[in-house]
Amino acid sequence: MRAIAITQPGGPEVLKPIERPTPQPGPGQILIRVAAAGVNRPDCLQRAGSYPPPPGASDLPGLEVAGTVAALGEGVTGWTVGDAVCALVNGGGYADHAVAPAGQCLPVPEGFSMVEAAALPETFFTVWTNVFDRGRLAAGESFLVHGGTSGIGTTAIQLAKAFGARVFATAGGPDKAKACEDIGAERGIDYEAEDFVAVVKEATGGRGVDVILDMVGGDYVPRNIDALADQGRHVTIAFLRGAKVTLNMAPVMTKRLILTGSTLRPRSAEEKAAIAASLAEKVWPLLARGEVRPVIFKTFPLEEAAAAHALMESSGHVGKIVLTV
Repeated sequence: MRAIAITQPGGPEVLKPIERPTPQPGPGQILIRVAAAGVNRPDCLQRAGSYPPPPGASDLPGLEVAGTVAALGEGVTGWTVGDAVCALVNGGGYADHAVAPAGQCLPVPEGFSMVEAAALPETFFTVWTNVFDRGRLAAGESFLVHGGTSGIGTTAIQLAKAFGARVFATAGGPDKAKACEDIGAERGIDYEAEDFVAVVKEATGGRGVDVILDMVGGDYVPRNIDALADQGRHVTIAFLRGAKVTLNMAPVMTKRLILTGSTLRPRSAEEKAAIAASLAEKVWPLLARGEVRPVIFKTFPLEEAAAAHALMESSGHVGKIVLTV
């Protein structure tokens, strides 16, 4: 098969096309003939040498794919060869074939292209488990997501709104703040010119928001604590400005806050299958009805994965970047 390998830790230029034997599905696995693969920040971290794949996973980058079922491993039911499928994979997505645990596979929503379907798994699994499972966001509550124009951000904005929350989002610059509003946020906040704490407090009558999805970390965390309402939930999924935080615990106690977070890739197949089942029940119908749709910024041929990574790291995109195979 054709694939993209990380030849050594480094910048986008270390991504090189290679040929490698096509993997075979083991028990409980599906072999997917890949049509498109999503590009995500963890791919860039893996390429740089700071996010190694978990034991047993492919060393090739790529955490989400869409395509057709090419072969079924022992014990797999509910799928047939030729079915249109998208999947969260543990690695190996940058290739024309990839293996996925059957529990992490979902049908391509009706009316979706393969490019759109490939943009779903990583961000939708991440947003669902963090915003709705850990953050317990409910209808009528308020929600703030940082990085509102990222793949995670554009997904979080749409899902939070679809489930009845008031949505606020930060982004860099007035154009990106406006893009958040176009996607569905009540208020896009330009963090380069505005104080997000002041904006959300004014918009909520001084109360603050119920849930914050944070991928910034560092000095944002104390400000997030200030922006949270009583009994608010702070969910961390990344820390672009640092993992170490100096925090005053007094407001955490007096406002009865919950600080939590998670990673997705190291979690067990059983945990990921449970997330997939929730998505199939509660989110896939929204996709089929067109109420939620991934925002596709640009596609690149598989062989141009280096250019896709360069764009990702420039932060010049709004929504998802996808490789086509």
